[in-house]
Amino acid sequence: MITFKQMKFEDSASIRDIDRSETINLVYTCRDGVLNAIKSEHECPNWGEDDYAAILSRFEYELQNGGTAFGAYDQNKLVGFGVLAHQFRGQANNQLQVDLMYVTRNYRRQGIGRRILEELSNEAIIRGAEYLYISSTETESAVKFYSSCGSMNTLEVDKELFEKEPHDIHMVKKL
Repeated sequence: MITFKQMKFEDSASIRDIDRSETINLVYTCRDGVLNAIKSEHECPNWGEDDYAAILSRFEYELQNGGTAFGAYDQNKLVGFGVLAHQFRGQANNQLQVDLMYVTRNYRRQGIGRRILEELSNEAIIRGAEYLYISSTETESAVKFYSSCGSMNTLEVDKELFEKEPHDIHMVKKL
């Protein structure tokens, strides 16, 4: 049985349990709010040491600065997690970012990501946000997941996040 709970800073090492690998058949680009599909037959591997260190750093930074994280556990093993960033964004300063969101390969398509996104959404509402800002990886699975949860492409792209990840699909989800 999968259980969900708020993660603590001390839980950061368990991120290594996540298998982010994926077969990618399609990626998207976005121009003027319009998605364009591009075939892309390749395998995305699990995290290397540099990738893991970067994810760990982002996780710990957000939790140290007022962000929050929710995890999905199969017994004591982390099988999915999401991080809600601490900084409000947008022209109206009414958006909180989903900074990280991963579900282990063998646990995908079981509602785990949707439940984590619900937890992040509820926390964002408590904090006063009206939208989630999502800088989604450009893969078909990620874009379709966020779209199925009610996210839409945004024309108000966050400049800082776009500069960090220019290939991402920038979306918002009304809360």
